[in-house]
Amino acid sequence: MKPSEPPKLVAASSNISNDPSASEKGEATSQQQSSNGYALTVDEVIEQHIGALGFAQIVHALLVSIAWTFDAQSTLISIFSDAKPAARLLTTGAIVEGSMLCGLSTGEWEWVGGKSDTIVSEWNLICQHKFLVALPSTLFFIGSLFGSGVYGYLADSWFGRKKTLFISCLLTFVTALAISFSPNVWVYAFLRFANGFFRSGIGSCCIVLATEVVGKKWRGQVGQYGFFFFTLGFLSLPLMGYLERKSWRNLYRITSLLPLGYAVFLLPFAYESPRWLLVKGRNKEAMVVLKKLARRNGKQLPADLSLVNPIQGRDDRASSSSEKFWRTKWAVKRIVIVMMAGFGTGFVYYGIQLNAENLNFNLYLTVAVNALMEFPAVFVGSFLLGVMNRRPLFSISSYLAGTACLLCAVLSLHCVTTVLPATKWLQLAVEAVGFMASSTAYDVLYVYGVELFPTNVRNFAVSLLCQAFMLGACAAPLLVALGRENAMMSFIVIGAASVLSGVVSLWLKETRNAPLYETLTQQGKAEEMENKTECS
Repeated sequence: MKPSEPPKLVAASSNISNDPSASEKGEATSQQQSSNGYALTVDEVIEQHIGALGFAQIVHALLVSIAWTFDAQSTLISIFSDAKPAARLLTTGAIVEGSMLCGLSTGEWEWVGGKSDTIVSEWNLICQHKFLVALPSTLFFIGSLFGSGVYGYLADSWFGRKKTLFISCLLTFVTALAISFSPNVWVYAFLRFANGFFRSGIGSCCIVLATEVVGKKWRGQVGQYGFFFFTLGFLSLPLMGYLERKSWRNLYRITSLLPLGYAVFLLPFAYESPRWLLVKGRNKEAMVVLKKLARRNGKQLPADLSLVNPIQGRDDRASSSSEKFWRTKWAVKRIVIVMMAGFGTGFVYYGIQLNAENLNFNLYLTVAVNALMEFPAVFVGSFLLGVMNRRPLFSISSYLAGTACLLCAVLSLHCVTTVLPATKWLQLAVEAVGFMASSTAYDVLYVYGVELFPTNVRNFAVSLLCQAFMLGACAAPLLVALGRENAMMSFIVIGAASVLSGVVSLWLKETRNAPLYETLTQQGKAEEMENKTECS
């Protein structure tokens, strides 16, 4: 195919790259003359010469997004491995709840499915030990909380996105396999913490890798690819959980092998982010990646094309991205708001899923319905991200999820269940709608977080958002334990948290069709100029 014709050169001064109205905004005016030709930003190369979204970017986004499948399995496997199984009395054969077993001797009852079904049946986590059931899941999310910050720093500074994703997948395999050999609940809880720590790099690296090589029009839609695979991983759990319902250990062994296979056989074919390479001063490598993308889209980059250097000084490039981040007032203010919204969103998203056992319904069917509702959430979210602004889309989704949870609380009332025989079906339907809305809010906020910060701190900022998600998720298992005693109260708390998340997001900047900046300085100056323009 005929290569794209280079645009006409424009006059450029020696310091044109420091002009916020030019290279810092990523517009066409940022083109620079040089002895070898002209220079463009990564955004301009993608939009003008590679294509905003072509075959190469779609394949690359799908390839890196596959890892979300294992992220979902690691995160949600406890729904089955830590579930409360049924027990029966040996004398009458009657099925009884765990609370009714307190005071009975071990010879008067037995677990219906055997002792190896879940950790509850294997280690008798009932009566005075019932709150130990929430400990492994809580520690898993605490591990994810700490791991997100570590992986965010590594992905922005030392290893880049691709190597960090490889490390995360490999260590997820090691810890998941080790969990299957846990001798007691304390070792199990510790290994769940380690598993949460090591898997936390998957999501942030995947979404950043997928979105940093596409045009601004398609970032929202491409960002949804990962959530589609997360849904596939979620949907696979009820099937695997049912097939391995006699052994929670085998369930961990099966899921542990998948990230290992991905890291060894598929991830090597993915590209490193050209934006990260450029920020780290590896201009030639960044250009190689862009040339490969162009060639696989049936195009060719001009021979005299070079990339605008977003960081002029070596000292700036070598400085710590996290230290620069915390010295930038607008970035700190923004990440605080994002994390507040993320805390509520993570609490609601994981709370609804883990709270499924407190619905008066079959656990496998409830989880399968929730997993299926992720599909319309992904497709609806992808469509709406293309036609709506990020901020109102997130807020509306949060309000809808909160309203649905409050309705579930009403449907949990004894007087309502007595009057309406079909209440449990209605509650399942409302809960499914609420989960779909919370999933949409979660997905949108992930994409929103990518767009709110520049390249040199983007993975770090997204990791902080992941930490907020996980901090909210840490409280979810405790809420589920409370819900076993009072299901209505658990739904009220989830609903209130969802509504508050939507309110907090109203203070965030809109990012739809905005350029992706490379440094904090560039973005700060560009947004300051935009604010002045709007005020005038």
